[in-house]
Amino acid sequence: MSKYQYIIDYFSKAQPDVESELNYSSPYELLVATMLAAQCTDKRVNMVTPALFAAYPTVSDLAKATEEEVLTHIKSVSYPNSKASHLVQMAQMAVRDFSGQIPCTMEELTKLPGVGRKTANVVLAFAFGQAAMPVDTHVFRVSHRLGLVPESAKTPEAVEKELVKHFPKEYISRTHHWLLLHGRYICTARKPHCEECPLSTICNES
Repeated sequence: MSKYQYIIDYFSKAQPDVESELNYSSPYELLVATMLAAQCTDKRVNMVTPALFAAYPTVSDLAKATEEEVLTHIKSVSYPNSKASHLVQMAQMAVRDFSGQIPCTMEELTKLPGVGRKTANVVLAFAFGQAAMPVDTHVFRVSHRLGLVPESAKTPEAVEKELVKHFPKEYISRTHHWLLLHGRYICTARKPHCEECPLSTICNES
């Protein structure tokens, strides 16, 4: 059995209904929350988004805000000034270029200020149900430790391409969550909990 099939078999039973730890109810809210989550915890983001979304329930509302107004809602997240700037600029472009809608292609999403490939993949996978593989630090680390990708895959995009190549399309977005949560809680960057890891038998570092 391949490592990829082993992961599918294990997590399909252990975590069949995995989903994002960010709270959102629309593509707009997911995009904003994911932009805020860069180098910040989901828990912290979930603390600030209720008031933010109450103040700006649509992307059109956010486009009318000033950076200073947005900053008052998000000042407790990491890099609040740059994120406030990106949020307002993103909303203004969405209104101007995409009729107030959040676009649903990688090419269009990454045109938005503050939206990189990982953030776009999150929106594509979980707002629009596409077979997209966001690669954050957890997915990047776990993929290498387990030997799911070659050592030559040194960038998030290279890891993404390898994972998409080996996992069946219908499992790609779920695999992102499986690897992310595994990296967040078991295969941690410092002192991974190898003694309780269910994937130790397929791990390159065991």
